[in-house]
Amino acid sequence: MILQRLMRRVLTSPPGRRPGLRAGAAGLVVLSFSAVLLAPPSAADTGDEKRAADAQVADLEEQLSETSAELAQAYTALTQTQAQLPAARARLASAQSAARAAAKHNAEVAAALAVAQANAARAEEAVARNTATRDQTQRTLDAFAADLFQGGSVGQLSVALGATSADDFATRLVLADTVTAMTNQALNDLAAAKADGDANGAYLAAVQVEVTDLKRQAENALAAAEASRNEAQAASSALDALVAQQSGYAASVEAQRANEASQLAEAQAEQQRLQALLIEQARIAREREAARKAAEAAAQKAAEEAARKNGTAVPPPPVAQPDQASGFLSRPITGGRTSSEFGMRFHPIFQVWRLHTGLDFANGCSSPVYAAAPGTIIRAGWAGGRGNQIVIDHGIRRGVDLATTYNHLTSFVQRSGTVSRGQLIGYTGTTGNSTGCHLHFETLEDGQFVNPRSWL
Repeated sequence: MILQRLMRRVLTSPPGRRPGLRAGAAGLVVLSFSAVLLAPPSAADTGDEKRAADAQVADLEEQLSETSAELAQAYTALTQTQAQLPAARARLASAQSAARAAAKHNAEVAAALAVAQANAARAEEAVARNTATRDQTQRTLDAFAADLFQGGSVGQLSVALGATSADDFATRLVLADTVTAMTNQALNDLAAAKADGDANGAYLAAVQVEVTDLKRQAENALAAAEASRNEAQAASSALDALVAQQSGYAASVEAQRANEASQLAEAQAEQQRLQALLIEQARIAREREAARKAAEAAAQKAAEEAARKNGTAVPPPPVAQPDQASGFLSRPITGGRTSSEFGMRFHPIFQVWRLHTGLDFANGCSSPVYAAAPGTIIRAGWAGGRGNQIVIDHGIRRGVDLATTYNHLTSFVQRSGTVSRGQLIGYTGTTGNSTGCHLHFETLEDGQFVNPRSWL
């Protein structure tokens, strides 16, 4: 009876297989996200771009100094946005590349996490099976020990003494050997299950650590991917806004171009009228100068004849004081800087070369403007693109009729009559085609524009 119960309680199922330890998924995914992200432009690059943009704006201000403020502002803004577009496109491409790299990294970490979690689940199942096996083996041994305690020894000696015949003895001996073998097998299975359980537990603990680390990596990778996507979206929005601004400025420039062309034509016509006036003034001045010299010559001749008749010394002829090659004109404004020189300028909007006919003195609005030399005001009033203008004729100087003009004035102090050197005649402004308060100062010889520096 005891042997039959033992036979039925012997563990018949094989022990659970010991799973081999595998390298962690985290070891298979060795990534450095920081190495993937593209670095932003350096501060030095940004500074270089700003300096280049500032220089370009300064050049535009000089080229457009005699252009309407509205058109100059629109064109300057258009040029600035055009200059910013390449950098904006580069930033967008960099942000998109970083976003793709971040998304790839996030996907790889997520895949590694999924593998690690699957390994953890299998390890937990193996631990559970091993625990069940150990429990079953332990129960079998416990039951066997209880039967031995209740039914007495089943050793070979007790089997032999209890046999009633030779056949009974042989049968009892075989059964005793079988029970012993089964007991030893159960003990071996229990030891193997314990070792297997320890290995599975260690593997499960390692995988759980790996899962925890990968979860942290996954959170960081997801945050980085979100940040990169946001950066790419911001760069895209900034580029779209810049393109929209460019379109708006381009439309504004185009809308004002026709009006500016009309103003330029008016300014050229006014310039021609001024030149015609000064050419006529030069003719009259030369006639007067010729008449003055003839009168002086006649008076000298009469004086010489009278001296000969009276027997007195002949008076010498008057010696004319020559005008200096430079320095005849005084600076017409106090302070300020020369913002634009005399010379040819390329108009970036109309794509033509034009003569900048004088010197620009940048100064605050309503700064005093003085006559550069003695003379007569021959015109004071509105002069189209030149705004409020005063023209002073200085007579024949160095063999030419010299005139000066004072343009873009905000108001007049003297509108007619003769003026002396340094006399207040008006105040600076930004009337006419002007991008800001300044004095546009011109010199004309016989009605032709020349560089004022040759007279200052």
